[in-house]
Amino acid sequence: MDSLISSGTKLGRYEIRSQIGAGGMGEVYLAQDTELNRKVAIKVLPADLATHQDRMRRFKQEATSAAALTHPNIAHIYEIGESDGVNFIAMEFIDGKTLREKIHQERTELRKLLRFLQHVAEGLAKAHAAGIVHRDLKPDNIMVTRDGHAKILDFGLAKLIEQQPMPGGGSSEAATAVMPQHSIPGTIMGTVGYMSPEQAQGKTNEIDQRSDIFSFGCILYEAVTGHKAFEGKDKIDSLNKIIREPVRPISSLNPTAPADLQRIVRRCLAKDPDERFQSIKEVAIELKELRRQLEGAGVDTTVPPDKSAAAIGSTAEPTPLEIARLQTDMRSSSPLTRASSAEYIVSGIKQQKLALVIALLVLAAGVAALVIYLRARTREVAIASIAVMPFINESGNADVEYLSDGMTETLIGSLSQLPNLTVKARSAVFRYKGKATDTKTIGKELDAQTILNGRVIQLGDQLMVSLELIDSQTENVIWADKYDRKQNDLVTMQSEIARDVLSKLRSRLSGADEQKLVKTYTTNAEAFRLLLQGRFFLDRTTRDDTEKAIGYFRQAVNLDPGYALCWAELGRAYAVEAGRAWIPEAEGFDRSREATKHALSLAPDLAEGHAQLGRIQATHDLDLRGAEASYRRALELAPASSSVLDGTAVLFYKLGRFDEAIEFSRRALIQDPLSSALYQNLGLTYLAAGRLAESEKAFRRALELAPQRFVSNAILATVLMDQGRAEESLEQAMREPDEFWRLWALAIIYHRAVRKNESDEALRKLTGEHAEGNAFQIAEVYATRGEADRAFEWLERAYQKRDSGVTHAKVDPRLGSLHDDPRWAPYLKKLGFAEPK
Repeated sequence: MDSLISSGTKLGRYEIRSQIGAGGMGEVYLAQDTELNRKVAIKVLPADLATHQDRMRRFKQEATSAAALTHPNIAHIYEIGESDGVNFIAMEFIDGKTLREKIHQERTELRKLLRFLQHVAEGLAKAHAAGIVHRDLKPDNIMVTRDGHAKILDFGLAKLIEQQPMPGGGSSEAATAVMPQHSIPGTIMGTVGYMSPEQAQGKTNEIDQRSDIFSFGCILYEAVTGHKAFEGKDKIDSLNKIIREPVRPISSLNPTAPADLQRIVRRCLAKDPDERFQSIKEVAIELKELRRQLEGAGVDTTVPPDKSAAAIGSTAEPTPLEIARLQTDMRSSSPLTRASSAEYIVSGIKQQKLALVIALLVLAAGVAALVIYLRARTREVAIASIAVMPFINESGNADVEYLSDGMTETLIGSLSQLPNLTVKARSAVFRYKGKATDTKTIGKELDAQTILNGRVIQLGDQLMVSLELIDSQTENVIWADKYDRKQNDLVTMQSEIARDVLSKLRSRLSGADEQKLVKTYTTNAEAFRLLLQGRFFLDRTTRDDTEKAIGYFRQAVNLDPGYALCWAELGRAYAVEAGRAWIPEAEGFDRSREATKHALSLAPDLAEGHAQLGRIQATHDLDLRGAEASYRRALELAPASSSVLDGTAVLFYKLGRFDEAIEFSRRALIQDPLSSALYQNLGLTYLAAGRLAESEKAFRRALELAPQRFVSNAILATVLMDQGRAEESLEQAMREPDEFWRLWALAIIYHRAVRKNESDEALRKLTGEHAEGNAFQIAEVYATRGEADRAFEWLERAYQKRDSGVTHAKVDPRLGSLHDDPRWAPYLKKLGFAEPK
């Protein structure tokens, strides 16, 4: 390659040794830092860029911020300097290979690539936390050292691209092309195949850390499949795919890839930034968890080779005029108005005949592809999400309502065990029961791609079920079927329905997944019917109904003593009794533990059993470490269960692992986006993490969904208090409908407002008429008031009573005044927490 600077040239304290790279952004040299005696990489910026003072000023401001980043997975910027009219950047020299080489030349196994990408995500998280967005993330900007550590290059260099007026005036704009051949000039820097839809459309004001997450998803896709996520015939075609077309399923290119990768990639590559992961830290956690699952699995995870031109190099660049016109068209038109926008593009480039032909071909292909996609999507594209709506009981007999509800719940449970399929939770769909809500509204509110409606008729010994699977956007029926069976065939019919539904959702089903799907744990139709009746009454949550549920579950296990699922449900019912103090707590949890462990002895892979055991360990046994093991096993078996995800999130919050807790809460909210309880738990996590604004937002959403919900108003009031909003805090506390929680909030808020008499009065009522079962919350009040002796007295009482509130102790901000007390560490140790460091 031709070098602009010869070996031996000095740039400040750096002595050039050899050229190691070249491109539109500038020449790259290996140099020696003569003062610190180390190798460095010197990037010399082109002279024409350096003459643009405003551009250089903004770039230096960005690069200076990037230089402050210190992270093992970010290549460090040592200096932004100038010597004898030459502007340069001195950076850490990395002796290794680019990620592109690792993927396409060395064909590194997937487990290692995932480790590299986890490192990249962790480095990005550091940059994003500092308010720095990369803007041009791609495999070429990721180096892997000889000892296997990934490092991100070129933070801050995106500021070298800026908007430039188009020749001929008008409002059209295009950026000066300063990128290498495989990069595209645009309103904001980016590389075709890796830029986000908002970058591709020139929506400068919408660029944030989520654009990097999209780019990261493109890289992850390429690492898994060996293909670019958005490969086009040329640059314009690739841009169109980025903005409008879904990515091909990973399984179609690499059938051996773990199913969880499809879900991770799909969320990274969502066209709408609000639907992506909102933090790259969440992606890092997902990859870390996936790597754990792959370790020791012995699965062939070699990336298939990609011999396409897109993986080796790029076709000719479009001209700046073509890009500007295309971006203007993309900003002003929807996917369904592509044909009308052709005339606009043609008018802008008619003097370039070759470009005209290419543009027309691209447009024609795009329109054709769109039509084919809309017509064939239900046959060829795997469906990612479904809401199974409550089956309608058309029998004319309310006594068989349990059957329609039970079949719905069973189907949701079966589908929820499968990876890479989002199944909306029971609590999410049952809020629509009995309401005339149209399919589009349900799909939008639940973010569900498809809706399954069912109708059940029981006539004597005959059972008839009709089903319709509907596309929630178009309201077209994808599939419909009817089942006419005898009551004795109820178990096999339920399995048949599950298998048929899933066959319409995705193109292939592994043998292991099919076994999960059709497993019923009993062949006894009467035992299965009794299970459905028990669930129906347990979901009503009253004392009488819970006792009825226990009766049905007991009848079922008497008929079939090996019915593991029913034993697990019996354990859940006993725990409800104990948790609501309808029976002595210790007795109830002992019964629950016994039934649950018996279920697991019969079926070690029963997700419901592991989840229930985790609840007992966390709420009664105060064994949070044991609960973590139980929940992790439940997650392996039922990764899409909202109750398991929420239970895991709450557990990690109590352990102080806030990033993981937030991610599991968000995953649970994907299954159940209208759950007030999930938002309340998320609000608690944000509060413990000190993220008050986000905590406030979560609690307000919880109250928006359930205005009369207990506790939420009280805790929100303390969040407002912590933000210094005293009057709002007091007003919010007064809205709490539960007297105990209202008094709890007032005792704390009045103390903070130095209104001692009112705080004393609220506390007097708490310790008098409300003391039973609330020892931990009373300890919180005393701790807030700085009365340590009384606080520890009530904390000990809570421990002796096995008050589940004590499991919050480690992270509870209301107990902060006790942390320096010599009694604090022994108390945490007694609860099973490690001593604070």
